Amino acid sequence: ACCRAKPQVWLCRGVAGGLAPAEPALRRLAHSLLAHYQKGTRPVRDWRTTTTVAIDLMVYAILSVDEKNQVLTTYIWYRQHWMDEFLRWDPAHFDNLTHISLPVESIWVPDILINEFVDVGKSPHVPYVYVGHHGEVQNLKPIQVMTACSLDIYNFPFDVQNCSLTFTSWLHHSERRDPAAGGLGGSGQDLIWFDRSVFMNQGEWELLYVLSRFQEFSVVIRRRPLFYTVSLLLPSIFLMVMDIVGFYLPPNSGERVSFKITLLLGYSVFLIIVSDTLPATAVGTPLIGIYFVVCMALLVISLTQTILIVRLVHQPDLQPHVPEWVKHLLLERATGDARPAPALAVPAEGSPLAHGILREIAAIRRFLEKREEFRDVAREWLQVGYVLDVLLFRAYLAAVLAYTATQHGSCSPFVTGGVGVVMRL
Repeated sequence: ACCRAKPQVWLCRGVAGGLAPAEPALRRLAHSLLAHYQKGTRPVRDWRTTTTVAIDLMVYAILSVDEKNQVLTTYIWYRQHWMDEFLRWDPAHFDNLTHISLPVESIWVPDILINEFVDVGKSPHVPYVYVGHHGEVQNLKPIQVMTACSLDIYNFPFDVQNCSLTFTSWLHHSERRDPAAGGLGGSGQDLIWFDRSVFMNQGEWELLYVLSRFQEFSVVIRRRPLFYTVSLLLPSIFLMVMDIVGFYLPPNSGERVSFKITLLLGYSVFLIIVSDTLPATAVGTPLIGIYFVVCMALLVISLTQTILIVRLVHQPDLQPHVPEWVKHLLLERATGDARPAPALAVPAEGSPLAHGILREIAAIRRFLEKREEFRDVAREWLQVGYVLDVLLFRAYLAAVLAYTATQHGSCSPFVTGGVGVVMRL
C-alpha cells in the first residue's frame, strides 16, 4: 500500500501496473446529490410539508420611466432561498464540504414570477445556485424588470410614484405565513431602512423606500426636479416678469404693444421647444402644462389690455369728449368743460379794412380755442388711460400672484430600502 499527502491522494489500486488518483470531493458530492434527483417534483419527502420560499429584493437602479406607456424599468438584485430535503449530506463524507454550486437546470426551482411583467428585460443569466449541506438553496441573480405601473404625472416634475412588484407562483398555491413564525409580511406592512450606497442615486429618479407586504413590494421613487425647474419653470417665470415690467412703459407709447407682442411670440416658441419634454399620457395633463396654458392666457390678456389702453389714449380722434360716467368712475376729480369765449364786439361803424382785420382776428381766436379744447380732451382721455392702466395692472398682478401661490411642490427626504417577503408553497 502506498499513498501521498494532500492536495493529491493516491489509492492503492492497480491500473495497468500503476496508481489511480482519487475522485475529487466536489465531483463525488455533485454526483451523489444529482444521481437520483427528480427536479420535476417539489423537494419534500411528505407532500403535506410546506416549502417556504423567502424572497429578498434590493433595488439597484431606476433605468427608465415611460409615462406614455405606463411602464417602469428597474434593475434589481433578487434572491430566493428555500429548503430542499433531497440536497442534504454529511460534510465528513465529502472532505468537509459544506457548500456547493449546482446547475440551476438540474434541481427544482420555484416558479415565482412578477405579475406586473410586460416585457423580458436584458438580464444576465446566472447558471448556478448555491446549496448548503443542510439543504438550504440560494438562487441569486440580477434582473432587469419591465413592469406595468400606474404613473400619476399631475405633479410633474415634483411627482412621487408608487409601483408594485407582486411575486406569485403560477402552479403552486401561495399562502400567508404567520408573522409569529419569523416570516415577513403578515397582516401588516414592513418598511426597512437600508444603506444608500447600493442604489445608483445619480439619475433622474431617487429611491425613497421599499415597502413590503405579503407577496408584494412597493417601490416608491421621486423625480429630481432641478433640471425641469431650470429649463422649464425659470424661463417661463422670467418672461412673465418681463410682461409685468412692460406695464411701466407709457400708455401713449407705441412701443408697449410691440413689446407685448414680442413676449407673446417668444413664449409661443418656448412652448414649442419644451413640448417634447413634458410627459404625455391619455389619462391626464400635468399641472405644469396647465401652468403654461394659464401663463399664455395671461400674456394674451396683457396684450388685450395694452391695446385697450392705447385705444383710449387715441380716443379724441373718434369721440370729442370724455363721458361724464367715465369721469366720475375713473378720474380722481371732475374736469370742467372749457367755457366759450365772449364774442368780440364789432363796432357798427368803421372802415372796411378794420372790419376785415376784426374778422381775421376772430377766426384766429376760434381756431386757437378749438385747438385748446382738443388738447384738453386729449389730456382727459390720457388721464383716463393712465388711471385705467394702473387699475388693470393691479388686477393683472393680483391674478398672477394668486395663481403663483397655488403652485407648490412637495419633497421629503427618505432613505433607500431593501426588504424581503416569505411565501409558502
